[in-house]
Amino acid sequence: MSTTVNVRYMVNDVEEALTWYTKHLGFTQLSNNAPAFADVTRGALRLLLSGPTSSAGRPMPDGERPGPGGWNRIHLIVEDIAAEVARLRAAGVSFRNDIVTGPGGSQILLVDPSGNLVELFQPAKAR
Repeated sequence: MSTTVNVRYMVNDVEEALTWYTKHLGFTQLSNNAPAFADVTRGALRLLLSGPTSSAGRPMPDGERPGPGGWNRIHLIVEDIAAEVARLRAAGVSFRNDIVTGPGGSQILLVDPSGNLVELFQPAKAR
């Protein structure tokens, strides 16, 4: 059994998404079949970036087309959320909110070029 977790994100532009994930979040490119598809990896996560011309982008029987966005998101653990946010803001990355802190830790949502959400999360320190 594989320990890799596969998540598919529908994107508007595969090349743009590929560049964004590798440049800003440290993913490594596995393949690039733009404009239809590319995949990237970070640790045990394989992110499938599917464009409108991919098989995953084909219309459903009722005519609805899969598209990016929504509230589901990948969740990336970071050591220092404030430093990561500062680095990404300086690079022009768009955020959905400011850092929110609760009993489990701190989190923030950033937005990829197609509108998909990525959550950065710094767990609370054990007392």
